[in-house]
Amino acid sequence: MKIRLNICLALLASVVLFSCKSKDDFTIKGTVSNPGNSKKVYLLVADTTQVSIIDSTDLNGSNQFEFKHPAPYANLYKLRIGGSIFDFVAKNGDDLQFETDIADLAHPYKISGSDASEKIKEFNKISNFYGDKNSKLSDEYTAKSEALGKESDSLIKVYMPQFQKNISDYSTEVLKFVKNNKKSLAGFYAATSLDQFKYEKELVAYANEIKDEFKDNPGVQRFIKQMEAAKPLSVGHKAPEFAMQSIDGKQIKLADYKGKYVMLDFWASWCVPCRQENPNVVKQYNKFKSKGFNILGISLDTEKKDWAGAVRADGLSWTHASELQRFDGATERLYRIEAIPSNYIIDPQGVIVAKNVTGSDLEAFLNKTFNKVQ
Repeated sequence: MKIRLNICLALLASVVLFSCKSKDDFTIKGTVSNPGNSKKVYLLVADTTQVSIIDSTDLNGSNQFEFKHPAPYANLYKLRIGGSIFDFVAKNGDDLQFETDIADLAHPYKISGSDASEKIKEFNKISNFYGDKNSKLSDEYTAKSEALGKESDSLIKVYMPQFQKNISDYSTEVLKFVKNNKKSLAGFYAATSLDQFKYEKELVAYANEIKDEFKDNPGVQRFIKQMEAAKPLSVGHKAPEFAMQSIDGKQIKLADYKGKYVMLDFWASWCVPCRQENPNVVKQYNKFKSKGFNILGISLDTEKKDWAGAVRADGLSWTHASELQRFDGATERLYRIEAIPSNYIIDPQGVIVAKNVTGSDLEAFLNKTFNKVQ
């Protein structure tokens, strides 16, 4: 009887402990070694648009802290201690344990009670690795520029490809991480760090794969809706038809380019990045026009004289059209143009085969397309 009584008491204790675990909030308890002057801990919540402080507390005499906060759906949270930020994922009912040593400049931390939080740490390793590489490159470039007393085109030619390679390598690693963590919020937050212009095709596919996941998370649902809206204009889909007035008053239609490769190049005379990209577009047009590459320039200017002046000044010898309504033109709305420069490359069957390719990426795409082995 005594043995059975002990078993019953143990079961009762476990029920009591379980019932004390709140379903209306999560708890995170932490220990901070060597905090120095950092005696306050801040709890922050993040979504895809902003990070906000939602609570704060002081470390106790043992350098420990505790937060309880409602989280009806799994979401990304952060702890800020001094100048250090620590990410974790939590939802109601979670009981998390946190440890860090502020004296360690690498800012490592341990967190238990959330598998997604461990995945966030994995993603942060990727992000920090490439962030550090770019910071070192930036410091080198700045030091050399200051030594010269000015910015140098030769230095830019040396360092820009290195920056671009780091970003490309980072994006490749992120895409691998997202593929391996589709069921984790860590995968979602990694995906949102990618350039949505450049990786739209991959992000549209990812959004479709997670459409039945995280249904209670507003940030995820906004992303899914955004990608669903982008899908009809993503790579692999038919380009929508339109008609516009050319710079010399003639009607231009997308149908005029049926059976040809054409790049719709959205730009404007007032757009500095557009004007900086124009020499590259001219170079690629001159290189590939004899092989079947066409361009239709679509200006977002409002004054014809400004538009025509920029066409002449930049030597843009292809066909040009405009509705002279900035982002409010019917074609701009049809193609969801929200920033420029922006472009769509459409194949002879009228299918979008590339979007927003500039610089060396444009040259690489055209080489691949027009220099295929016959």
